[in-house]
Formats: sequence, C-alpha cells, structure tokens
Amino acid sequence: MIYLLASVVCSVLVSVLLKLMQRRGIDTAQGIAWNYLAASLLCFTLLDPPLSALAAPHAPWPALALLAVLLPGIFLALSASVRAAGIVRTDIAQRMSLVLSLLAAFLWLGEQADAQRLAGLALGLLAIVLLVLRPRAASGEAEGGWSGWALPLLVLVGYASVDVLLKHIAAAGTPFAASLQVAFVAAFIVMMGVQVVRSVRGGPSLTLPALGSGLLLGALNFGNILFYVKAHRALPDNPAVVFSTMNIGVVVLGTLAGTVLFRERLNRVNLLAIPLAIIAIALIAAGL
Repeated sequence: MIYLLASVVCSVLVSVLLKLMQRRGIDTAQGIAWNYLAASLLCFTLLDPPLSALAAPHAPWPALALLAVLLPGIFLALSASVRAAGIVRTDIAQRMSLVLSLLAAFLWLGEQADAQRLAGLALGLLAIVLLVLRPRAASGEAEGGWSGWALPLLVLVGYASVDVLLKHIAAAGTPFAASLQVAFVAAFIVMMGVQVVRSVRGGPSLTLPALGSGLLLGALNFGNILFYVKAHRALPDNPAVVFSTMNIGVVVLGTLAGTVLFRERLNRVNLLAIPLAIIAIALIAAGL
C-alpha cells in the first residue's frame, strides 16, 4: 500500500509544483522540457528498458512517434489547465480520462461491456459534465472564460488518447519500459526544439530555476509511474484495488491540495462531480 500512497502523492505534487512554478514566474515550458530529461534518465537507470525489442519488424514506430508529440503537448495543456481552472478540476479531469479510455475499449478494442462498468461510464460522463460547468458572470460568460472548461476537457481527452496509444503499443508486443524510454527521449528532443524556436523568436532564455524545477518535475512524474507499476507487482491478484485506490486517491488528495493550499473555489455543481467521480471509478474498478 505504501507504493500506492507514493504514486498518489507524486501525481498530485506534479500539479502542485506546476502551480508554484507559475506563481514564481518560472517558465513552465522549460520545466516540462527538463522534466523529460530527468524522466528518461530515471527510466533508463531504474527500469532497464529492453531497447532491443524496438528493432523488431513489428515495432509500432508510428504510434511511438505520435506518443512522443502527444506527451509534451498534454503536459503543456496540464500546466495551462492548472493555471486557468485550478488543481482540483485538472486532477479530476486527468483521472476521468479513464472514462474515455473505457469507451474506446468498448467501441474499438473489442472489450466486452458489463452492467457495472456501463454504470460507471454513465456516472463518469455525468461527472465530467458537472466538473466543467462554471457559474455565469454578469456578462453571460462562464467565470474564467472558455479556458476554465476547455483546458480540463483537453487534459481529459489527451490523457485518454495516451492511454489508448499505450494499449496499442503493448498489444504490438513492445515492452512498457522500452516504449516509455523512447517516448521520454523523443519528447525531450521535441521540447528542446520548441525552446530553440522560442529563443530565436525572442522568447525566454534557459534559466537555472526552470532547470531545477523541471528536474524535480521529472522525478515526480516518473515516480508516479514507477510506484504505480510497483503497486501492481506488489498486489498482482488485486488490480482493481490498485486501480481504484490510485484514481480515487488522486481525486481526494488533489481536491484537498487545491482547496486548502491554493484556496480554489468550486461551485455546488462542481462539488457534486467529486463524489460522482469516486463512485464511477469504484464501479469501473469492480468490473476489472
């Protein structure tokens, strides 16, 4: 259970660190670039990825290339969502991506639907709707503008897309550690290319605070993955326990972090999304 707790804490601390970077004026795009350097080094050192598997003729290189672009893009969206919508909405949206992943599994991957998971899917979709609803201001626009609901939705769709891609890559026989290693290295190259373009266009130069924050971000990002994998290995006969505890834990701890540490305010409709999300996760986990 200690691995699960560590994974939950690492996941929420990613959002907390992004929020703190934004408050201190540290360029989060640079931090996200360095994050992938740290994650790739930790992956290579701790997981010993079998890179020889990538030389196989059936290696899914198009999917890996898409993952290399999607990962940093979604991380940038995560950062923007934390800024515009807050940690609570962003972390719940990230976890509710499992609803779209499940829907994709039913529609395209041939997975069989049962009553429990269909109920979880329905409640999850309702929770998503309630999550992104914002109060109406006097002008008639939602509080916080379109970004207050569009960015969490982008995070939700993005993480669901990453999950579907990883399942596709795993189905092709590529070891998880090898696919992670390639994705992290390629994402780092993509993000450093972005930094070069920004610099040429007069954007911010590389800074030491961004480097330090980014390396810590990468350690937390990789720690979330590593401890989640270790939790599954420690509880091989209880995948539903690992799945539900991880996702519910992030929803609960993310809510506490956002409301207590950063005084984020939720309306009554948004608050209703939290228990619905927890029930949806529990129902989906029960069907595993």
